[in-house]
Amino acid sequence: MLRAIGLTDEDFEKPIIGIANTWVEAQPCNYHLRDLAQKVKEGVRDAGGTPLEFNTIAVNDAIAMGHEGMKASLVSREVIADSIELGAVGYQFDALVTIGGCDKTQPACVMAMARTNLPSIYLYGGSIPPGEWNGKDVTIQDVFEAMGSVSRGTMTAQQLKDLECNACPTYGACGGMFTANTMSSAIEALGLTVPNSAAPVAPSELRSQKAYETGKAVMKVVEAGIKPRDILTPKAFENAIAVVAAMGGSTNSVLHFLAIAYEAGVALTMEDIERIGGKVPELADLKPAGKYVMADVDRIGGVPVVMKLLQDGGFFDGDVMTVTGETHRERLALVTLPSGQDVVHPLASPVRATGGFGILRGNVTPEGSVLKITGASKENVHRGPAKVFNREEDAYQAIIDRKIVAGDVVIVRYEGPKGGPGMREMLAVTAAIVGQGLKDSVALITDARFSGASHGMMIGHASPEAFVGGTLALLRDGDIITIDVPKRRIDVDLTDQELDVRRKAWSPPPPRYTRGVFAKYAKLVTTASRGAVCTVDGDN
Repeated sequence: MLRAIGLTDEDFEKPIIGIANTWVEAQPCNYHLRDLAQKVKEGVRDAGGTPLEFNTIAVNDAIAMGHEGMKASLVSREVIADSIELGAVGYQFDALVTIGGCDKTQPACVMAMARTNLPSIYLYGGSIPPGEWNGKDVTIQDVFEAMGSVSRGTMTAQQLKDLECNACPTYGACGGMFTANTMSSAIEALGLTVPNSAAPVAPSELRSQKAYETGKAVMKVVEAGIKPRDILTPKAFENAIAVVAAMGGSTNSVLHFLAIAYEAGVALTMEDIERIGGKVPELADLKPAGKYVMADVDRIGGVPVVMKLLQDGGFFDGDVMTVTGETHRERLALVTLPSGQDVVHPLASPVRATGGFGILRGNVTPEGSVLKITGASKENVHRGPAKVFNREEDAYQAIIDRKIVAGDVVIVRYEGPKGGPGMREMLAVTAAIVGQGLKDSVALITDARFSGASHGMMIGHASPEAFVGGTLALLRDGDIITIDVPKRRIDVDLTDQELDVRRKAWSPPPPRYTRGVFAKYAKLVTTASRGAVCTVDGDN
């Protein structure tokens, strides 16, 4: 069969390397991955291997945002991991190079690497450079927040159109420290890539060079017999969590860390992520809460600069091994913090004293919920009446119609892993709140997720979710809710007895899908507090 596509006896004598690509033409983040795959294959061939490329799907979060398509995003993480696993097993490859770009393709690639445990290495496609509008750098975050500004009357529709046409100037993943760049940084910190692979932008010679290096490096991985689970140790996860905290990364990383750890057989909880990340100073001044984008990190030396600072401060274990056989300490030996820049701050003067995520519990979210501390509002305690919505679209319309006012606690429920299904991101909702100037006076709680571009008092992953009878399902308009970030609590002013009465009167809504991939996903997916992984053990 393989002679039919041009392979020879000489090719068969070499290791057969599967190139698992997440290329699609329907979005910019992964648009260029076919070209990168060619560079990977050149590297494999030059190092003595035989590369064979295969493809999977990719769902773009920004394009799916705000409508039914967003339900496909988290589901796609499982489908991508499944399809890479099927390809690896079906073709019995000797090793894998996995190539990701947008948000879910990256953790999915690593999940598949952990499952198959073949010698493997990961390549990120790189991020988009910032756009320029009215003399300032802009990203897709600015476009979403501008929609709230238009509804508020502080921006015209034509200005929004001009911004939209300039925010994304070329291909690559969203440029801020949103989910794509959060996960690329995390995967580099896990040790699953060649050095300095996360920061180089997509349209650059350095990105092409990293692809070629990755192709050559996988042959080194094969020769050494290094497998993903050799790299995915508890210490490696601690390093990655520290890097995400230091860079002000996305709350989605909590889900993805838990899912990757599950596939790798590593015990990891939300509390572990909070404990590790909560000690780490935020060193990178990056969007959504800061000034800069990943292209700026690239120009000052990339993620290794952050890792070296953390290593010097005792927050990063440099003796952890990487996929190519060196320790991080060996990789970072010549890395220094450049002077004359404020993209990444020294340990002595961080952007914030601590970063990371807050895991909030209480009678509203007894299994936990997630708040990005670095993106939170100025107030650490918020108390106000609930405004309850059963769908994202209804919440968004209420915000646009100016029905949400200072002090409110917006509740968006039945959007969790099972209830959505698929745990939609709420960037349209959170951006509208910010755009209307309510970031510091309105809170939001949901059993869904947030984009890495969301910031403010936005609390997601509320568990148990409403669809399975979590407290969110019992809340009513006007219920008084207290969010106390220092105490890591979310509570509603209702007695246990009142909650029991409401729970007895509650019945679950019918499932939104009864056939196809969404129905299967809803049947198998676990709670967000377990990473929203799909299991067959019945414990979900």
